[in-house]
Amino acid sequence: MGKAKYILLDCDNTLVQSEHLAFEACAELTNELLELKSLPDRYTAESLLEDFVGQNFRGMLIGLQKKHNFTMTDSELEDFVARELGAVTKKLSEKAIECPGVTKELELLKEQGYPMSVVSTSAGSRVVASIEKAGIAHYFPKQHVYSAATSLNPPSSKPDPKIYNYACEQLGVKNAECITVEDSKSGATAAMRAGIPCIGYVGIYGIEDGPEKMEKMAKLLTEETKCAAIMYNWSEFQECLKKVEAKL
Repeated sequence: MGKAKYILLDCDNTLVQSEHLAFEACAELTNELLELKSLPDRYTAESLLEDFVGQNFRGMLIGLQKKHNFTMTDSELEDFVARELGAVTKKLSEKAIECPGVTKELELLKEQGYPMSVVSTSAGSRVVASIEKAGIAHYFPKQHVYSAATSLNPPSSKPDPKIYNYACEQLGVKNAECITVEDSKSGATAAMRAGIPCIGYVGIYGIEDGPEKMEKMAKLLTEETKCAAIMYNWSEFQECLKKVEAKL
């Protein structure tokens, strides 16, 4: 049985309950954009989550253009990305809370000697605002908080595996020597494409959407993104970790 050399953790709705807060701000800007493009479609936070969970706003804007058949200039896209980042970061710095049980498990991992890193699709300032408000920032050295939106040039978004490849390169570890935790299809797909064993966390769906959605995501993350274990509650993390490490 091996031991993971690094525990890589997604942020939004994995460490911190942040997606609904973020998507409230995203929905307002998305609807403003659709009105600007003379399109009748409108989104709520919930419907935007359904279509784009796990993606950052830049990736979302690219997806919206394809879905609704319109184009944005580079300056338009950068303007909306900047406005979204400010609005979401402010909201998260005021309201973000940890996913239940996270602090206890991070403390245990620290005691066990596991180094930890955040590998998120979201902008770095948003990630930092989230983990600081949730009171867990001290578990992660600032230089080990990686963002597909701001750590990479050009920026990317999960399910592209680039941010995982970059994080492992910076940390000096092989992808297969790490274990990550993801809550979304896009995040788990990025991990799968990067060759990093993934624990799928679905407990957030039980909290925010109900048991039916939670079981649906458990099935999806197992069958489509090949997660090595499924975690319904953070109290199950140690058991999942042992299961995945047994295959390293």
